Amino acid sequence: MTADPVTAAIAGRRSIRAFLPTPVAREDVERLLDIAARAPSGTNMQPWRGYAVTGAPRRALSTALVAEHMAGRHGEAEYRYYPETFPEPFLSRRRKVGWDLYGLLGIQRGESAKMTAQHARNFDFFGAPVGIIFTIDRRLEIGSWLDYGMFLGNVMAAARGMGLDTCAQAAFASHHKTIRAHLPIPDGEVVVCGMALGQADPGAVVNTLVTERAPARDFCHFLGWG
Repeated sequence: MTADPVTAAIAGRRSIRAFLPTPVAREDVERLLDIAARAPSGTNMQPWRGYAVTGAPRRALSTALVAEHMAGRHGEAEYRYYPETFPEPFLSRRRKVGWDLYGLLGIQRGESAKMTAQHARNFDFFGAPVGIIFTIDRRLEIGSWLDYGMFLGNVMAAARGMGLDTCAQAAFASHHKTIRAHLPIPDGEVVVCGMALGQADPGAVVNTLVTERAPARDFCHFLGWG
């Protein structure tokens, strides 16, 4: 059975870590976000906010963030993304994707300088022409954060439908102070994540990484089918 376009866009989404410099028009970014904003949200609150940058503003932001990261000034996010300790199966999944990625890049265990340099590429949006910083009003509660996840999923799937690629990046949240120095983000908003947007570099080995997903039968109980 041939996949419909929606299914193909969702199934084809990957975290791209090397982009072509091909520009993305503002009208395409706006259209993408307009589509993504059809995500559901409790009482239609629409908690998402974004700051899209390209050209000189994007380069200035990335230059500052890369320098900060390489100097070891990592900052701290205003919310906790990961648990303090990772129970199974989450620990094994986390380790596997990390070593699969580093294996493709030829980075061996203990090569901390290379790992730091690779992580720094986050802050250059992996070379993507467009970067988006997403924020949320800090007065909102966990329900709005759940809504936000559905919105971000829409952004990434809709991008595939438009022939574009993305990488959602929680790494930006730890550098919210520096980001605020470059973007007009008010104190009343929390930096949720960043996202790289553009066209994947088809020749980059890092983009051959395809992460595994557990099948539905491993995480869902099916009742009533006999």
